[in-house]
Formats: sequence, C-alpha cells, structure tokens
Amino acid sequence: MIAKINQHKNQITWISGTLIIAAILSKLFHLSGLSNSFLIIATVIAIVPIAIKAWQAMIMRTFSIELLVFIAVIGAVFIQEYTESAVVTFLFLLGDYLEARTLEKTRSSLKELVDMAPQEAILLHADGSREEIDIDLVEEGNRLVVLPGGKIPVDGRIVKGHALINEAAITGESIPANKAENDRVYSGSILDNGYIEIIAEKVGEDTTFAKIIELVEEAQESKSSAERFLDRFANYYTPAVVILSLFVFAFTRDLHLAITFLVIACPGALVIGAPVSAVAGIGNGAKNGVLIKGGDIMEKFAKVDTLVFDKTGTLTKGKPTVTDFHNLTSMPTRKLLALIAKAETISEHHLGQTIVKEAEKNGIDLSRFQITESEAIKGNGITATVDGYSIVAGNRKLMNGKGIKINSGASIYAIEREKAGNTAIFIGINGELAAIISIADQIRDDAKAALADMRANGVKRIIMLTGDNRHTAEAVANELGIDEFHAELLPNEKVEYVKKLKDQGAIVAMAGDGINDAPAIATADIGLAMGEGGTDVSMETADVVLMADKLSQYAHAFALSKATIRNMRQNIFIALAVVVILLLGVLADQVHLAGGMFIHEGSVLVVILNAMRLIGFKTKIASEAGKTDGRQREKLVA
Repeated sequence: MIAKINQHKNQITWISGTLIIAAILSKLFHLSGLSNSFLIIATVIAIVPIAIKAWQAMIMRTFSIELLVFIAVIGAVFIQEYTESAVVTFLFLLGDYLEARTLEKTRSSLKELVDMAPQEAILLHADGSREEIDIDLVEEGNRLVVLPGGKIPVDGRIVKGHALINEAAITGESIPANKAENDRVYSGSILDNGYIEIIAEKVGEDTTFAKIIELVEEAQESKSSAERFLDRFANYYTPAVVILSLFVFAFTRDLHLAITFLVIACPGALVIGAPVSAVAGIGNGAKNGVLIKGGDIMEKFAKVDTLVFDKTGTLTKGKPTVTDFHNLTSMPTRKLLALIAKAETISEHHLGQTIVKEAEKNGIDLSRFQITESEAIKGNGITATVDGYSIVAGNRKLMNGKGIKINSGASIYAIEREKAGNTAIFIGINGELAAIISIADQIRDDAKAALADMRANGVKRIIMLTGDNRHTAEAVANELGIDEFHAELLPNEKVEYVKKLKDQGAIVAMAGDGINDAPAIATADIGLAMGEGGTDVSMETADVVLMADKLSQYAHAFALSKATIRNMRQNIFIALAVVVILLLGVLADQVHLAGGMFIHEGSVLVVILNAMRLIGFKTKIASEAGKTDGRQREKLVA
C-alpha cells in the first residue's frame, strides 16, 4: 500500500493542485462551503505521502522535514486555515517533484554512461558464420566482430582489421583513436569507421566500462564531511525547531504564527545543497574522463597545496624509444640485443618493455631464447641468465652492487646521453660492462599548461620524484619549471619523501602510473593514477583516476574540486540566508504560511540549479584542448 502511494506521488500532487484550483473558482462564485470541501480533500490527499515519509523517518529514529510539515498542516486544519493547509501540502509535494527532476538532471552524466552500455555482440563462429547474441552471453575467449557504427561489447584485443575508435565514454577523449592488430579496445567504445575482429578478454562486470559506471555510482552515493555534518545537524535542528515553535506559541499565544514558524524553519535547501553539488561535480568528472571517488575525496582534493609527480609515464608520455645502442663488446649487436630483450621480458617497467619492443621491431624471435634464472630488482633493474649468459641490466647502483666496473669513457658517454634527455641503461654480461642503451621519453604535450593551470588554482609546490638518473630528471624539471626534483629513488624512498611532506603540514597529491608508484600513491592524501583505459590496480587503489592519461584532465579535476566545494558553500549560505530572512519575516508578521512555503521551496530549487552549473564546468585548458581536438577531428574526417 505504502509503495503504491509513493509510486503515485506525482499524480497525487497534480490532483491536489487541481482541487486547489477548483476551490479558488468556487470561492469566486461565493460557494464557500464547496471551496472549503475542495481544500480539505486536497489537504487529506496530499498529506498521506508526507505522513508516510514522516512515519518512516520516526521508525528510523530521525526527525525529518516531513514531520515538521505534517505537524504544521494538522495545526492549520485545527485552526481552520484550510487554504494554507492545502497550499502548503501541495507546494511541498511540488517542490519534492521538481527537486527529483532536477536531481535527475545532475545525474545525467551517469545516465549517459549507462545508456552507452552495449546490449548485443556479434559472435564469429569457427566456420566464419556470424550470430548476434545478448551481451550477457559473451564469454572470455570468444571471437567477436565489430562493424562501422557499432559499440565494442567487451574489453579485448584486436586480432584482425583496423579502425578509428571513439573512446570518449572511457577516456573523455573526443579524438578517435587509430587501432590495429594487437591493440586493446574497451567496452562502450564506438567504431567510427573500419572493421575489426577481437578476442574477448574481460566481459560483463569485469569490463573497464562496467567498472567506471560502478565507481561513479559509488562516488555519487558517498558523502563529504560537510554532507555528513549537515545530516547530523538536521537530526538536531528539526526537534529544535519544534521546541522553538512551542516557545513562540507560549510567548505570543498565536497558534497560526507558531505553525508558520514551524514550516518556514524547514532545512530543506540546507540538507539538499551539499549532496547535489557533489553529485553534479562527480558527474562532470566522469563525463570528462576523470573518476573522483566521492564527495570526501573531492573535498580533500580541493585543499591540496603540494603536487608530487613520478616522471616516466606521468610527466612524460610513457612511450619511450631506444635512441642509441652502444655495443662495448665484440658480440654481434643483434645477438646482444636479443639476449638483453629476453631478460627484460620479466620486467613490468616502461624501460624494460621498450627494449623488448625494440628487439621485436628488428624481427628478433625471442621465443628461441631460454631464461633459466631471473630477478626483478625494484627501482634498479633486472638480473637473468639467458642461454647460459649472466645478464645484469639497470642503473649505476645495480652495476656497482654486482661488481660490474663502469670505466671513465663509458661513464662520460652515459652522462652526455643523460644530459641530452636520455635514460642510460647499463648492461653487464658475465660480470663485464657490455653495452649502454639510451632510451628517451617525450614530455607530455599538455604538461606545461596543466602545471601552470594548477598553480593558478592554488598549488604552492610541484615536486618530481623519479627512479631515473639525475641528469635526465634535471632536464625534465627545468623544461617544466618544477620547483624541486629528487632522482634515483627506490619506491620505498618515494614513500618516505611523501611522508616527510605530510609531516611538514603539506596536503599532498601524488600522481603516478599506478604500478611502481602504488605505495607512494597510497601514502599521499590524494592518490592519482594515470592509467590509459584504467588499469585494475589504478581504478581500485587511487582516489582519482585519469582515464585518458592526460595532465589536462588532472588540471580539470583539481579546478573542478575547487569549484564543487565553492558551490557547496554557496548553497549552504543561500539556504541559511533564506531561512533566517523568512524567520525574521514571520516574527515581524510580514511572511505568512503559504507565501513562506513558496519561497522556501523556491530556495530548494535555487540551490539545485546553482549546483547544476557544475555539469557544464570547464577549465580554460580543457576548453583549449577541446578546440584542438575539434581541429584534429576535422583533419581525420578530411
């Protein structure tokens, strides 16, 4: 019964409104008895859903706004103020309806994401035939076909074809990505043009797209400290208002005034103001490829004054290339590269994988070589035995630790390469220095503008912590105008430095690639992961995830957090100001029940509409990036 009444609350609202209009028309024709009947019926009908919510709140031992309205309406009926009892209940339900509709609008970004979820997939059978199946029936390992204009149904890898793929639903990036064989694709992406066949690797709730929706839903339900405070405040405020209204009655002996005081003091706009700002802000982030995991994270992020960055894959593009291979032995370079690359297959680090890719690019079949022993030494490099050769690959520390001597000529050569912006990887074979591999990674195109934007929004210090050598780190720091840098650090040393900053009173945000920097990210006040397509590690452990690996998204997220908290404060001020002004008006006999209720409901809508401004929030750097994206899209289409 209760569920049915709640389900038909909108119809009840409009019936109540129609009865009030009928009452007004009856009064115009001097039919006072009929007019009062219409008003009483309107009151009785409209009070039912309000009474139900008040009772449900009482069962949960909380004092709700509905309880105040219910008491006030019963009092108005008791003193035969039928017009006001009917108008108050109607306005309250109308405000509830408009509030729900407007809140739905603030959640539009999440709704858009849900609507983008693929529903069907085209399964390719072994005999070459195709079958359209429900998305829930797709299993890992299935071979699927995606046609032009179609949605990619699962996370997978392309095994045939190439295409331009719009990944805006995942990364917020509007430029279609050019994908070919062996490239990864994500559920929810749209194939603009081309043809691909993919092998399903993650299906259902395990896909990146499904996790994004889940994270955004959880984030919009979580509460900031301001929201939690207002919830507690409302629990004390509501009974306090009832007591104050009794004092007003005791002091004035005016029941009508006491009832008016009771209704006008409802904290509706105050309670709704902060949550709606948080929901709108989180929704804006999701639409722009930034996952901010809740109002509490948003609130903390807005207070950050110190940014700490890893270098490789964060400030740089994370797509390093081999720029020079300096062979110090008589062994053929191709064979030496093959041995080193095979050893590096055990490494998850960007630089190790770069050497592997270099070997593959040169047509070397690494499967012909065998690893018998191997060890990855975090922050230093790797050791391995490949086809009987003892290989050590890493930095100077590792060479010194393994007793491999670096002569002055090799040292001078390495320093020159580092000063030119390269990372020098030292290679030892059977206890002797065998090669120096130079690897360079470009600074992100948007890095300088993004850091400048964050400084303009209140960041006081920007620090770079890297395991790379001092010369390369210095070149990057100078290029980007970073305040200070610390090089050749191990993961645990990065953690210690973040702790030191926090002990000094800094509020620290740490950005890294979500793998090697995971401990430092977890230690910081705000952990931010750069993870293209969102790795499982980054999405689950970081407070903020940038889905497109763009620092401009970081700048947007930081500015958005500031704007969201500012919006929350505006809403709280508006709500308090309206309540104070109305209460003073009531006590001065200038504000009456129906008019005050109308203004009160209007204030609820004002705070919601103010929060909705966050849906379209854009930073200057994001706007400029959007213009660039548009020009690049035109080139692609042309």
